[in-house]
Amino acid sequence: MYFCTKIVFKTVGRRFLSTNKFRSVTHCIFDMDGLLLDTELVYKKMVTQLCAAYGHEYTDDLMMKVLGGTEQRLSEILCKELNLPVSAEQFRNQLLELGDTMLAGPPLLDGAEKLIRHLHKSKVPFALATSSSERSVVTKVAAHKELFKLFNHMVMGSSDPEVKFGKPNPDIFLVAAARFPDKPHPSQCLVFEDSPHGVTAGISAGMQVVMVPEPHLDRKLTEHATIVLPTLSKFQPDLFGLPAMQ
Repeated sequence: MYFCTKIVFKTVGRRFLSTNKFRSVTHCIFDMDGLLLDTELVYKKMVTQLCAAYGHEYTDDLMMKVLGGTEQRLSEILCKELNLPVSAEQFRNQLLELGDTMLAGPPLLDGAEKLIRHLHKSKVPFALATSSSERSVVTKVAAHKELFKLFNHMVMGSSDPEVKFGKPNPDIFLVAAARFPDKPHPSQCLVFEDSPHGVTAGISAGMQVVMVPEPHLDRKLTEHATIVLPTLSKFQPDLFGLPAMQ
């Protein structure tokens, strides 16, 4: 297990206890791709395929620029950086068409279902805040409809008119918080993210952020998270004042 450098630990036997005071929260907000659903490699394959069709390589540097952003932003960046002979809207439409088949039926990531069901059973309100569009989300969650119906609501950044700017801007998380019936203050919300841009968005919204990064991500890109975990299965809700896992 590894945590960001802001957190100091002392060892008691084989347990690691944090001396950092996390703020208690009442609501949770989850990203989806790369956090709940194992879709990141599929997305990489899709974009690589599209870029190759225009004679270009989808490099790691380009991937880091678009990671966690909206479909529109991804398309704009790639069209500009690679000087593609299509508009950003055309590139996005091509990406969505590929996604209709390639993104169907992705598996859940480690710890995702257990945590979601625990929060639901414990009556902790939680929402989804994904940069994907409604069209893409419908495809991805089709195999897990019952589980995703447990979310209080879903904010889909690429198609939601209230999300003016995508991650790393805080808009999507502020919109998600405002749509809970009791409208919690941002400080009462705990964000779960996998991308550096998503973490920046959550912190900018005034929320604490649990980060579950891709294993090979540069650790320097995780230092702004409140806590960093290898998988959601390692999350301890009681650290943030939520009901402990049974």
